[in-house]
Amino acid sequence: MGAAFKETKLPADAPKSQKALAWIDDRFPLTKLWNDQWGKYYAPKNFNVWYIFGSLAMLILVLQIVTGIFLTMHYKPDAALAFGSVEYIMREVPWGWLVRYMHSTGASMFFIVVYLHMTRALLYGSYRKPRELIWLFGFATFLCLMAEAFFGYLLPWGQMSYWGAQVIVNLFSAIPVIGPDLSLWIRGDYVVSDATLNRFFAFHVIAIPLVLLGLVAAHLIALHEVGSNNPDGIEVKENVGPDGHGVDMIPSHPYYTTKDLFGVSVFLFIYSAVIFFAPEMGGYFLEYNNFIPADSMKTPPHIAPTWYFTPFYSVLRATTSDFMWVVMAGVAAYVVFIWLRSRLSYKTKVAITAIAVVLEIGMLFLDAKVWGVVLFGSSVVILALLPWLDHSPVKSIRYRPSWHKYVYIVFGICFVALGYLGTQLPTPAYTLIAQACTLIYFSFFLLMPWWSASGRFKPVPNRVTFTPH
Repeated sequence: MGAAFKETKLPADAPKSQKALAWIDDRFPLTKLWNDQWGKYYAPKNFNVWYIFGSLAMLILVLQIVTGIFLTMHYKPDAALAFGSVEYIMREVPWGWLVRYMHSTGASMFFIVVYLHMTRALLYGSYRKPRELIWLFGFATFLCLMAEAFFGYLLPWGQMSYWGAQVIVNLFSAIPVIGPDLSLWIRGDYVVSDATLNRFFAFHVIAIPLVLLGLVAAHLIALHEVGSNNPDGIEVKENVGPDGHGVDMIPSHPYYTTKDLFGVSVFLFIYSAVIFFAPEMGGYFLEYNNFIPADSMKTPPHIAPTWYFTPFYSVLRATTSDFMWVVMAGVAAYVVFIWLRSRLSYKTKVAITAIAVVLEIGMLFLDAKVWGVVLFGSSVVILALLPWLDHSPVKSIRYRPSWHKYVYIVFGICFVALGYLGTQLPTPAYTLIAQACTLIYFSFFLLMPWWSASGRFKPVPNRVTFTPH
């Protein structure tokens, strides 16, 4: 037998809004959900500006869903009509140009905010124990965003949409054995065609958003289960006060609600300025070739993906036949380094050596294009391993040796450089710079177990450092 239904009793003169909320709470835990997830969720009191990007990402997600719904009302996923329908939205639908620019600008803003959100995690060790699962859910969300952007990239059916999709899908054909069949399945045809447009539309509008919403929910639930990290990297839940909450914790509402609203105001100002004054952002947010209808008989002089993919795309382009000799030497040197400096067990070292030997043989016999795709994928996937690569005794960069900051700065410069080089023609000089940046990019992660634990670390305080302002 289930428990008897109990209805909340309120005074007869209680406001109607309070009665309505009580009626809902008796049947659905609306107030409980609000309190658990935000209203009475206690967070460290020393959050700084770096902690605003999670809320901004949620805001942009809502904006993208709402504007996407309005765009689908007029968009036609047909190769003969798609480009014209976008032009119709821009020129004939009332405020259609605004909705389209909000959506296109929102895509780039989404990645800017997410990259900054990930940077904060890197600086303050937000992926460290016990938050490994939060990081993995966040990484899966990042992959979903990349897929969502890729599928949406084809929909305008402009020159860069068409040829960009052609190049990216053809990458999968380089995978041994399954590559050709996989690229054929993704396209739905032997070339990018109407079938490709239809399936990309289905993935972009229905499949990926559902997965994305589930991952965002899992990310937030996992975060609120173990608690938020803070700039000092201290577990504030371990120092509990008389009220049962950490002495260095405050309710998210109203304290962080007000700060988030200020951050949202600044973001919306920048977002609006881009929409109204520079929606193409010099060809980075909307490429000029995409205002030309797709033509399968005319290839643009320079094909490159949108800017948020270019750091990883540069890794792909940097992988030439000559560069593979450098990679082989690097793999050999890394194995020697592990044998000399690693505290791993003998069996683990032997296993790593065996894997390295297989890779070296593969590099001798497989085309550089194949390894370009491998490095392209690895440059993304390696981010998921951060919780197990970082062996620093402290979480926050505040208490790490000063030279660690320069390691992060060099890594950041290389990442931005790879992003810029991916938008440019691959000249010999640019290719050489991209190859150097690729080596630094992978070295940052593969050598992290050693450099992250090296140097003199500052003592971590027992309480968070906080200055009211």
